[in-house]
Amino acid sequence: MIHLRGAAVIAAALLLAACGGRVVPPVATPVPVPPPVKSTQPPAPPATALEMGVRAGPSLTDFDLTGARALPALKAFRLTCPALMRREDATGLTRPGDWDGPCAAAAAWPDTDAPAFFAALFKPVIVGEGKAFATGYYEPEIAAAPTQQPGYDTPIYRKPDDLVEIDLGLFAPDLKGRKIRGKVDKGRVIPYPERKEIEDGALKGKKLEIGYAADPVEFFFLQIQGSGRLRMPDGSITRIGYDGQNGRQYVGIGSLMKSRGLLAPGQSSMQGIMAWLRANPVDGARLMDENKSFVFFKVLTGPGPLGALNQPVTGNTSCAVDPKFVPLGAPVWLSLDRIEANGLWVAQDTGGAIKGANRFDTFWGAGSEARRIAGGMSGRGQAYLLLPAAVADRLTGAGAAGGGTTARS
Repeated sequence: MIHLRGAAVIAAALLLAACGGRVVPPVATPVPVPPPVKSTQPPAPPATALEMGVRAGPSLTDFDLTGARALPALKAFRLTCPALMRREDATGLTRPGDWDGPCAAAAAWPDTDAPAFFAALFKPVIVGEGKAFATGYYEPEIAAAPTQQPGYDTPIYRKPDDLVEIDLGLFAPDLKGRKIRGKVDKGRVIPYPERKEIEDGALKGKKLEIGYAADPVEFFFLQIQGSGRLRMPDGSITRIGYDGQNGRQYVGIGSLMKSRGLLAPGQSSMQGIMAWLRANPVDGARLMDENKSFVFFKVLTGPGPLGALNQPVTGNTSCAVDPKFVPLGAPVWLSLDRIEANGLWVAQDTGGAIKGANRFDTFWGAGSEARRIAGGMSGRGQAYLLLPAAVADRLTGAGAAGGGTTARS
C-alpha cells in the first residue's frame, strides 16, 4: 500500500510533468464585488453665508435711499459699531478690522446727509439666491400684577440660577457655534424643564417671579416677541426684556395649526391665532404646550427693548436675523411685496424662529399700529446685504464681468 505522503509526491510529480515543469496555481473562484452603495442622504445645506456663496448686487444708486429710512439706520449702525468691531463674524464674510472704516466714518458723518453715508461706504451683495422672507415683531403691552391675585395667575419668571449654557465648540472643533442649555443634576447635564413642566410648577417656590400676567395667551405671544411692557393695576409700566431660554426647541404653533386645518383662510396672522386660542381654551392650552420653549425675562431700567448686541432696537429700523447668514450690526435692504417693510434695516437682533439665509424679523416698536403691522407681516421678495465696499469687492471679485462671482473661499 502506498503511503499517503508518497501518493502526494507522485501526484505532484505527474502534475509537473504534464505542465512542462511549471507550477500551475489552483484557479480561485471569483468573488462577486457588490456595486458601490449610493448614499441616500441629501447633502448638508450650507451652514453659513460664505458656504452658501455671495454675488454682487445692483448699485446702491438703484435703490430709493431717502433720509426718512437712512437717518434712523445710520443712528442704529452707530450704536452697534462697538460690538460689531469686536464680534467674531459667524457668517464667514468679514474679517477683524473690516468694519473699522465704516464705523469711524459713521461717528463723524453728519445726520443731514445720511443717504450719502451708505452710498459712499457700502456695496450690496446677494447671499445665495437672495429670496427673502420677512415676518414682524413688536413690543407688546400686557396687563400684569406684581403679586399673584385674582385675575393675575400666570407667572413671569426671571432666569433661574441653575440654568447653564454650554458652548460645545469648546469641546470639539466640528461643534463650533453650537450651544445647549440645561441644568446640572448629580454631576450630569440634563435638559431643563419644558414649557408644560414650568407651567405645572417646576419653578414654583424659587422666588423667580417678576410678576403675574392676566392673560396666558397674551403672555405666550410676549415670549415670542422677546420683550414687552407690563401694565400694572395702578397704571405704572414695567419694561421687561429677554434674559434667556430653557434650551428647548421653539415650535411655531401657527404652522401646526395651519397643517392641522385649524385656521381658516386669512386667519394665520397673530390676531387670527389668538382668536382661535381664546375660542378653544382647552385645546389652545395643549397647543401652546407643544412649543416647549420657555423664555425668561429681566426688568429693564434703561432704554429698550434690547437686541442681541445689548443695544436698544428701533421700530421700523431694527431687524432680527440668523447671525450665520447676516453679520449682526450690518445694514440690509429689503425689497418685498409688503410695502411697509421695504427699505433699509439694521441687523440688531436674533430669534429662535429666525433661521437660515435671507430670513428676517422686522421690528415695529410699540402700540396698536405696531401690533397690527407686526402681527400680519409676511413679506416675500429680495434681500441685499450691505457690506463695506472693500469686503464686497473681495468676496465677489471687483470688476468681474457680469457683476461678480460666487465666493466660497
